[in-house]
Amino acid sequence: MSISLGIVLISIFIQSCSLLPANESVIYLKAGRSESSVKQSQIAPKKNTNVPEIAKKVTVRILTEPGAGSGVIISRQGKTYTVLTCQHVVAESKKGKYNIMSADGEIHSARLKSLPKLGDLDLALVEFDSENSYQVVKLGNSNILSAGSSVYAAGFPNYNTIDKNTIEDTFDWGTKAFKSTEGNVSLLYTKRSLPEGYSLGYTNEVTLGMSGGPVLNDKGELVGINGRLKYPIQGIDGFTFADGKKPSTEEFERMEALSWAIPIVKFIALAER
Repeated sequence: MSISLGIVLISIFIQSCSLLPANESVIYLKAGRSESSVKQSQIAPKKNTNVPEIAKKVTVRILTEPGAGSGVIISRQGKTYTVLTCQHVVAESKKGKYNIMSADGEIHSARLKSLPKLGDLDLALVEFDSENSYQVVKLGNSNILSAGSSVYAAGFPNYNTIDKNTIEDTFDWGTKAFKSTEGNVSLLYTKRSLPEGYSLGYTNEVTLGMSGGPVLNDKGELVGINGRLKYPIQGIDGFTFADGKKPSTEEFERMEALSWAIPIVKFIALAER
């Protein structure tokens, strides 16, 4: 890992630690002269109704020669912005050339930061320079998500379906191509994972082109990176775990109906290495 990448990861890690709430809290309620204790795993925060707007400001489109994907701005140092995305979004770009479209529609020349792939995760970092001020996403704690947690998936779909017989591409749509969908966490594996770090399954609709885009919690914090779509053509083989084991038929049927992301804590953990 390069020194510059280590500095970015460490600064992100420190930022994230300040955002992580305690795992549990104890509230004491007085009833007359007696006291009773109520143990809560997590006090639910007030839902941020502006999450789609936050997503729109922090999400970028990554333009490569063969196509396009999405990413999210995770840091700024001076005039240099760092974008987190999926490695498969940038892997096939001819001659390693990239452009990034920011929330204001501006197109910026971009470059890979350090190694094209972060560990064994399907993640990569891309940089661009600008004098403009763009919003940087706040990092959340994906470890405290649970089944039913509200999440928002964002990105730039490559195609728009007009009707069942007509599909058009969105490459010249500019910022109008942006899409944000709301859903819920359905599965979160903490002790095992699909290959390349995918272990967060959610009900949101994610389409081709949204890979690399953010998954935000209901406070607008980054908790994952989109990367796998529902119902892959590989069938159950597409859900072989990283340890080589396959899910049961019942588990597979549940898994294939979900979109999948890499939890942000796996990226943050790189700072500890």
